[in-house]
Amino acid sequence: MILVTGAAGFIGSNLVKKLNQSGVKDIYVCDQLKYDHDGFKNLIDLDFYDYIEVSKLYQITKLDPYFYKKFTHVFHLGANSSTTEKNNAQLIENNYEFSKMLCEACLEFDCRFIYASSAATYGDGKNGMSDKEEDLSVFRPLNMYGYSKHLFDLYLQKTDKLNSVTGLKYFNIFGPREQYKGNMRSLISKAVDEIRETNQLNLFKSNTLEYKDGDQKRDFLYVQDAVDMTLHLANTRSFGIFNVGSGQANSWNYLARCIFDALDLPFQVNYIPIPENISKNYQNYTKANISKLVMTGYDKKITPLNEAVSDYVKNYLR
Repeated sequence: MILVTGAAGFIGSNLVKKLNQSGVKDIYVCDQLKYDHDGFKNLIDLDFYDYIEVSKLYQITKLDPYFYKKFTHVFHLGANSSTTEKNNAQLIENNYEFSKMLCEACLEFDCRFIYASSAATYGDGKNGMSDKEEDLSVFRPLNMYGYSKHLFDLYLQKTDKLNSVTGLKYFNIFGPREQYKGNMRSLISKAVDEIRETNQLNLFKSNTLEYKDGDQKRDFLYVQDAVDMTLHLANTRSFGIFNVGSGQANSWNYLARCIFDALDLPFQVNYIPIPENISKNYQNYTKANISKLVMTGYDKKITPLNEAVSDYVKNYLR
């Protein structure tokens, strides 16, 4: 029996779908289905044993941790994932306090605990983006979301639990089932509608002399690859923190070109200023070092960005 939190979310629903395709259906799914929101549609085609609301799971975890004795694996992918969230107390409650309780309950009953950290914990990247546990204390997240994730990483390190659990530092993941993320969707998801309406795509101007407009770089990874990496680490019982990315840094300009190519349209980009509330916390460069993941035996080919964008646009967005 498996529990997946955030199962109606982007990565969570793709993970459950992959488990179903492998014949696994003994799954409890957990999420917080919002008022007047279509996120529930990510659950409709999934096969699972039972659904639990986050509030109920919180009470169970607090009052009856014996509940976790039935599970072999818990994939804790649920979180408040907004990088612009202003309610800091809510981020601490959801992303830190609940994660601690859940982890403690899993370890008490020898249940495999795999959780989502984030590349946002690395901040501006000046201190590197190493997934070596000994480097954790040097990172300085730029927003409260990243800090809430970083706090949990540090808690596990300080309590000597990192050798018993698996943390996943997801980079820029994109793909099917992200349409209900609102403004937190990938540029690819937003771009198809924008290009359809205006025949061009807006990209942010650079906020530093280090990069030309649109040449800021990110590590983009197709969600199918992210799910494969997640399940590999869970099944090989690899412990500690791992970067989950492509290992490549591509510019927004190149990503935009891939989108226009997938739409069979000419490249037409307009550069606009980064909003002030985003600019001060903007990551201009991310690139995952995935050598630690590879050392666990992961040898699947990572989908090249142009192929991933083409598949996503032509088979899901178009």
